[in-house]
Amino acid sequence: MFTGIVQAAGRLAASERTGGDCRLTIAAEGLDLGAVRIGDSIAVNGVCLTAVTVAPPHFAADVSVETLERTTLGRLGQGDRVNLETALTLATPLGGHLVSGHVDGVGEVRAREPDGRSERWRFRAPARLARYIAEKGSICVDGVSLTVNGVNGAEFDVNIVPHTATVTTLGDYGPGQPVNLEVDLIARYLERLMLGDRAADPDATGVTRDLLRRAGFEGSDTAGD
Repeated sequence: MFTGIVQAAGRLAASERTGGDCRLTIAAEGLDLGAVRIGDSIAVNGVCLTAVTVAPPHFAADVSVETLERTTLGRLGQGDRVNLETALTLATPLGGHLVSGHVDGVGEVRAREPDGRSERWRFRAPARLARYIAEKGSICVDGVSLTVNGVNGAEFDVNIVPHTATVTTLGDYGPGQPVNLEVDLIARYLERLMLGDRAADPDATGVTRDLLRRAGFEGSDTAGD
C-alpha cells in the first residue's frame, strides 16, 4: 500500500526486455533506499513493483506483460523521470489517500491552464472508469494523490499546486501525455459488493437501476442505467 505522496522523482536508467516482459533499473538518488530490501514494494509512476536488486542509488524491478499492457511503463525511455514512493508503514503519515499501486487504466492529459498560483488540469479517463470518479473524491495520477474538483463524463479536473508540479513529474507534462490512473479503492470494491451473489455470474454487469431496486433502493430515479 502507498499514500500517493511522492517521495522523489527518479529516472529510468535501463530497460531490459526479456521474453515479452522487462526489467527496469531506476536511478533513485533522491529516495532513501537504506531500508529497502529485495522483495520490498516501490511505486513507480503509481505502479507497485517488487525490488529484485537494490544497489543504492539504483534498484531494479521486473515488469510483467500484464503490467506493460495496463500501464505506461512500457513507453518509458532511458532518462525519463518517474515518481517514486516506498511502501506505506504503520508509522507513515497518511497525507494522501490509500493507494494500492494496482493501476486501473491509462488516461490522458487534456489541458492545463493557470489558476491563481496553481494550475487547473483536465484529464480524460477510459470510459469504463468514469463511474468510479466523483467530485471531491480521490484519484491517483502517475502515483500522485489528487482531489477531483469536477467531473464531466469521462473527463475530470484537478488543481496542481506549485510544490506538486516541482517535486513530481507532472510539471513536465502537456496535453496528450498518457498517465496511469488508479481510482479510489472504496469505489472499486463497493461496486463488486453490490453485485452480491451475482458476482459469481460471468455475465454480471455493474451497478444498474434494477440492481439498486432489488437491493432496496426503491424509487431511485437518479440512478444510472
